Amino acid sequence: MALLDQQLASAARALDEVRVEGLAGVDDSELLQLIAASARNERVARAHSALLAGELVRRSAPELGHDGMAQKSGHRTPQKLIQATTGVTSREAAAAVRVGGLAETHPWLGSVARAVADQRVSTDAADSIRAGLGLPSDDVAADVLAEAATRLLDSVAEVDADRVFLLARDARDELDAIGIVDRERAARQARQLRVQRLRDGSVRVVWQLDPLEGSVVTEIYDRATSPRRGGPRFVADAERAQRLIDDPRSTEQLASDVFFQLVTAGAEVRPDQLLGHGAPAVRVTITEKQLVARTGRGRLQRTQQPVSIETVERLACTQGTVALVFDEHGQPLDLGREQRLFSRRQRTVLEERDGGCRWTGCDRPPSWCEAHHIEHWARDGGRTDVADGILLCKHHHLLLHDHHWEIERRGPARSEYWLVPPPDARDAAPRLLVSRSLALRDLLAG
Repeated sequence: MALLDQQLASAARALDEVRVEGLAGVDDSELLQLIAASARNERVARAHSALLAGELVRRSAPELGHDGMAQKSGHRTPQKLIQATTGVTSREAAAAVRVGGLAETHPWLGSVARAVADQRVSTDAADSIRAGLGLPSDDVAADVLAEAATRLLDSVAEVDADRVFLLARDARDELDAIGIVDRERAARQARQLRVQRLRDGSVRVVWQLDPLEGSVVTEIYDRATSPRRGGPRFVADAERAQRLIDDPRSTEQLASDVFFQLVTAGAEVRPDQLLGHGAPAVRVTITEKQLVARTGRGRLQRTQQPVSIETVERLACTQGTVALVFDEHGQPLDLGREQRLFSRRQRTVLEERDGGCRWTGCDRPPSWCEAHHIEHWARDGGRTDVADGILLCKHHHLLLHDHHWEIERRGPARSEYWLVPPPDARDAAPRLLVSRSLALRDLLAG
């Protein structure tokens, strides 16, 4: 272990000493050689990261539960622990976990895992082989996929990862030409919609559909944008087509607006069935002083992103306002011990005060959280007061109870919340749980 640590530290120091400068005097061939050399360094580093991530995956196996390395450190998954430790993106952490755990999760790809360890293929290529070959089925046994993977390793060393995926997919198709139904089913199972929040507060939606539903959506997209992209025009639609051509929005903006309007219009149809609590609404927080004076800014509750006073006023017109009262320490009103669970109104003020799960490093929004009694209802005779409640996501709520963490109120007027680890924790120092609500910060700042 000491030797490996020394080797990695030595490699890091060697890279730190490299200075990429004076490139104006480098000719084209030399520049490409430098780019290739830099890529080799990155490939080796990513292979190391994947191998280390694989060991972390083994020590965080699901059967270990809260005793696994990741959860014992206060993180839901190995990926989250890697993110917190290294500062990489969720995508990079997920890739390291996938490739590092390849031999355990996809044992028929053992040769690919060894090739990564020997630095014969990149982690991207290994991930492409995994995705392209797919999983064993009734028609294609695991040992057949293992042979296909080994054959692929002989032909992908100098091929980019995208091409590797196509080669792997072709290999699977050759092995399973009659498995169309299985592949359709797999594509259907792989459907997903993910929401990514970007650094500037914007939202990116990544929607993966099976080929059939994808055809429906692309048909809608084509109908909405076809005149702008040189598509067919019909006499009956000539006026509409001309309006789209003259529209000042870009084609991409036009498509975004069309799909947003379709989604919001669809949500109004039987909202109790589709969404559970009526049509979607946006919650924005602003102080009464700012709203009356028409100055300052509001905050979107889910993201804490600031919005203009004009946007706040527009939403107030369509959705109304609800007054929530906080004291000078940022604590809202109480209800006492007469009821066991926090009321809807108390949940609202908890969401505004905490801004989501308050566990250090957690990014779960308020809607994913549960209200925890700091003084337990049964054990301590705790009250259902907002001041004695705190928002925790389900994972951290379970972790707190199962591993005997505690939360204490300290500081001025007991308005600070401190997480106290159990005595056997590696780091037993209490941690201040900072509210994620920027709206509350605005309020307290006056």
